[in-house]
Amino acid sequence: MTASAGTRLSDLVKAKASELGFDLCGIARVRHLTEAGNVLEKWCASGMHDRMTYLTRDPEKRTNPEVLFPGARSMIVTGLNYYTDMRQKHTDVPLVSIYALGKDYHNLITGKMEQLLEYLKVLAPGTEGKAFCDDAPVLEKTWAVEAGLGWRGKHSVVINDMIGSFFFIGELILNIELDYDNPVEEDKCGRCRACIDHCPTHAINDDRTIDARRCIANLTIGNRGAVPEEIIPLMGRKVYSCDICQEVCPWNKKARQHNVPEFMISEELANMTKEEWLSLGKDKFDSVFKGTPIERVKFDRFKRNIEVISKNLGET
Repeated sequence: MTASAGTRLSDLVKAKASELGFDLCGIARVRHLTEAGNVLEKWCASGMHDRMTYLTRDPEKRTNPEVLFPGARSMIVTGLNYYTDMRQKHTDVPLVSIYALGKDYHNLITGKMEQLLEYLKVLAPGTEGKAFCDDAPVLEKTWAVEAGLGWRGKHSVVINDMIGSFFFIGELILNIELDYDNPVEEDKCGRCRACIDHCPTHAINDDRTIDARRCIANLTIGNRGAVPEEIIPLMGRKVYSCDICQEVCPWNKKARQHNVPEFMISEELANMTKEEWLSLGKDKFDSVFKGTPIERVKFDRFKRNIEVISKNLGET
């Protein structure tokens, strides 16, 4: 493929991504992410991955896309805004993270990436690819930086200087060459430490990594064991993940309402009272959370989370 043809195809890809509803789209050249692999290895060796032992498996697959998809040449990376001011209406109830207020993002974003792949197959016959969204051994934050979507904030989340950090990342690995965006090399966090200083459990390290053993997001989602007693009072009302490090970030002053109907909070969830939360049964759980990210943790673990923070309700 000639340079001009690659540029034209890349422009068409980005236009199609916008048409599909993505707020961001960049393209990176596939390479072996040696540096990111070293950071991951060191982090896991320190025990900060907690019980997420899957992160120690298949390191080559995580750092080298060609192992995951033979013949990989390009990585299209997209960002889909999920920020909203439409939240739960009561202030004395368990608090759900913004990203989990609506329907599950995994299949929605993967489906859009697959539509993008089908579009590419028409434009460039012989194109093959594979789509992902937070469900495969892909270092998505690193690829987002590689594709020019933003920089890695001190809270480890990728920040875009136009829309902030409240966005989902999607990836599409391709077997064709495209025109590539430049990685974001500038660190626009500067001396700001808002995310580090406001983390209630002091889970954010100074090297842009997170100690999952203390992170409320991990303790309410990935953790299958007991929540450490000393952490519970620090969780406040958070029953599923945590938004504090992003909410205090100055770059998220630019965060705007998303326009994805599937991500809107349901009236049933928005209006749940403290009594309804504390008496939550399996039928109510299925009614309110079916098809949402919360469904993935299953009823028993979610009920455990409610019980864990029940004494904190009413606190801010």
